[in-house]
Amino acid sequence: MSQAETKDSLKSRGLRLTRQRKILLELIDGSGKHLDAEQLYQMAQKIDPKLNRVTVYRTLKMLKQGGLVDELDLMHQKGDQHFYETRLKGEHAHIICLRCGRVEEFFGDPLQKLRKQVEAHFGFEILITRTEIGGYCSHCQRLRSREFEDVRDSAERPRRKTAKEALD
Repeated sequence: MSQAETKDSLKSRGLRLTRQRKILLELIDGSGKHLDAEQLYQMAQKIDPKLNRVTVYRTLKMLKQGGLVDELDLMHQKGDQHFYETRLKGEHAHIICLRCGRVEEFFGDPLQKLRKQVEAHFGFEILITRTEIGGYCSHCQRLRSREFEDVRDSAERPRRKTAKEALD
């Protein structure tokens, strides 16, 4: 969505593209990361020190309600923390490692095919999709494998007797 489209989208809701809104949208879209409200506040403060925390939270809520920003929980890897991304990217799935918390994004035809299947099967008009897939990245798979081996090995080793057991 271009800046003109963003302005039009806000205007259709009776809102203007204020400096604060523009700052937050640019931070969310330009960071390349999934940021929470506090991270956005800290970054926005560096651009506009007059911007306060309440304004950031209100603006995020308004941008979410206006359909310009998505709020994500990313499988609650960080508890109740929520993260934000603009809708500029188009629909995609979030692939989340349940061990290290790494998040990858997947774009592609399979998601569009799934969407079409759901619409056809249920006669459903999809307005938005949010797909999260949890599992283990290749690095964490190797670590888990080693941990399982260590547990198995320690279970197979004979246990040393305590001093009391040796006397009995």
